[in-house]
Amino acid sequence: MTSMPYGSRVSLRTRRGFTAVAGVIAAALVLSGCSAEAPVEETPAPKDLTLTVGALVPESGALDKFGPAVSAAIALAAQDVNDANAKLTVNVESADSGDSTGTTAEDAVTELLAARATVIIGGLSNGISKKVIDKITEAGVVEISPANDSPDFSNYGDNNLYWRTSPSCALEGTALGNEMAERIGEGSIAILSEDTLCEPLLPRALSEAFLRGGGELLSQEMIDESAIDLDEQIDRAIAAKPDAVAIVGSKRSEKIAKAFIAAGYSGDQLFFTGLSLGERGSGFAAGSLTGSIVTHPGLDVSTISDFTDRLLEINPSLKDFSYAAESYDAVILASLAALASQKISGEALSSKLQEVSGGSGDGEVATTFADAAKIVLDGRTVDYDGVSGPITLNDNGDPQGAIIGIYQYGSDNVYTRIN
Repeated sequence: MTSMPYGSRVSLRTRRGFTAVAGVIAAALVLSGCSAEAPVEETPAPKDLTLTVGALVPESGALDKFGPAVSAAIALAAQDVNDANAKLTVNVESADSGDSTGTTAEDAVTELLAARATVIIGGLSNGISKKVIDKITEAGVVEISPANDSPDFSNYGDNNLYWRTSPSCALEGTALGNEMAERIGEGSIAILSEDTLCEPLLPRALSEAFLRGGGELLSQEMIDESAIDLDEQIDRAIAAKPDAVAIVGSKRSEKIAKAFIAAGYSGDQLFFTGLSLGERGSGFAAGSLTGSIVTHPGLDVSTISDFTDRLLEINPSLKDFSYAAESYDAVILASLAALASQKISGEALSSKLQEVSGGSGDGEVATTFADAAKIVLDGRTVDYDGVSGPITLNDNGDPQGAIIGIYQYGSDNVYTRIN
């Protein structure tokens, strides 16, 4: 979704022609005794706009536990927009995305397009979005995912219509690399990464961030998803004698970590992505994970209790708030883009999404829709910082102000968030 800057070039002939004409006009004005005044442009009054938001939310399948919070967040965002009296009305149409199996997601998109949705919030999984992105964007409709993390979407051929409020997994690599650099300094590391987890961008970002901190990369092993025996890769990494190891993956993390522990590595020398061992490292000897560092995208839900309390007013049975903040912000951004463009079309929204998120221009920061809308309607540029973070969308539609949580295991092999 990269946009290239275009410089303006005026030919010498054009400039000369313009100068000559300007001279004649100026002379005529002098002879007639008139003075030239710049025309005053009046800002047109904002239109009354109606934006239809399609909610592509899992109500069935493997992801259905996330559906209620996402639905509540979209409903809350629509309520906040409508209550702001900003000459914009948001209507929400919902359809079950299911999971990435079957055709539930494709059928849901057909339903939402028939309802004339201009923007679709979803899907939650990379697999769902890969199934429906072409259908959505080829219809000229914007897709904003609150959960996709695959790097494949950053440079996808989407006609600038795909965006997301969740970060690319490459950002998690940068966060872990920076954390390792801070803790290890000019020491050395090994990286073992599964090829299905954001390969190659996450491990590359991790190594680049660590190297910028002055450290050294001694070994990097990529683990094939179908590999049964990892002993050769693990032995090579241990033989390199790194000061610490980054374990990028999920399925093989426990096996790799136990091998390094058996080789004499302590918990504070082990670094993981994605909470791959779970909240409890129950398969490990007591204390063996003490000090281990883990990264996981997303804000600390305990810091947004005002927001989650409002969600509970909509759905009192909510227990999991995953992707709710990102879904809320997706609707707010689409609404601000509609106000800024004064049009309701996918192309119009897409032309303003980066700007209203603070990714371009020098906007005034606002943290609520009402405040942000006032800035836009006054003819100024807004920089919306949302519940999920600063957002700051780049040319590829990826948030650069996303939050990556840092967790640490204690002596009980249970993690807690430390940043």
